[in-house]
Amino acid sequence: MSKGAVLVDWRDNVALLTLNRPERRNAVDLESLQLIREAQVEAEKRKIRALVLTGAAPAFCAGADLAGVREDVFHETLNEVLRGFTQLPCVTIAAIDGPALGAGAQLVVACDVRVATPTSVIGVPAAKLGLVVNHWTIERIVREFSWPVARNMLLTASNYSADELSRMGSIQRLGTLDDALAWASDIAKLAPLTIRGHKVALESSAGEPSIDALVTACREQALASDDAREGREAFIEKRPPKFTGS
Repeated sequence: MSKGAVLVDWRDNVALLTLNRPERRNAVDLESLQLIREAQVEAEKRKIRALVLTGAAPAFCAGADLAGVREDVFHETLNEVLRGFTQLPCVTIAAIDGPALGAGAQLVVACDVRVATPTSVIGVPAAKLGLVVNHWTIERIVREFSWPVARNMLLTASNYSADELSRMGSIQRLGTLDDALAWASDIAKLAPLTIRGHKVALESSAGEPSIDALVTACREQALASDDAREGREAFIEKRPPKFTGS
């Protein structure tokens, strides 16, 4: 496990990233973002199958800490990190306990699925700060949380509890970090080429630049893989499949 602003714990096919600035309620600074990006790159090299992002108590992430850094550099790095989560071939899980505000909410919606304690709070207080969030984030909040929630969150600076969002399907599971890690272990047993292909297709439908050729290539790779054959054989033989990602 690494030390510093972001802790990284490699657990077989699962990676756990922990924002570790509790004195700042895990507000992300430039160093934090650079460490997250390094972990994303390493996760892909290690062929991690599920990645969990969380924050050290008492917060998931309370926003952005721009102290001592140019805003354009910070936001460029933040955008790279957010897209890094969407571009990873593995499933990314936000494990939320406490406030996820501003940049914290951006990290939440950049992940594929979400687990949260019921009283965790998610919101974008930009209207209280005289700021306008980027278009990518607005599109993402709309798609992950719905038009009505996005409008309320962005236009009235309203926050939502995880319990409220879970009833809308935007928080997939209510629970703790342990619950998120248990789910990650289950996800890691699924066929990785299928996950990659589905994720590429989902991101394409979410308005990312046209990647139809990549979606097709992923489908063809999965269909011709040993995993596809193993999946069919395991189904016929009524046993759990053992996927290798090949």
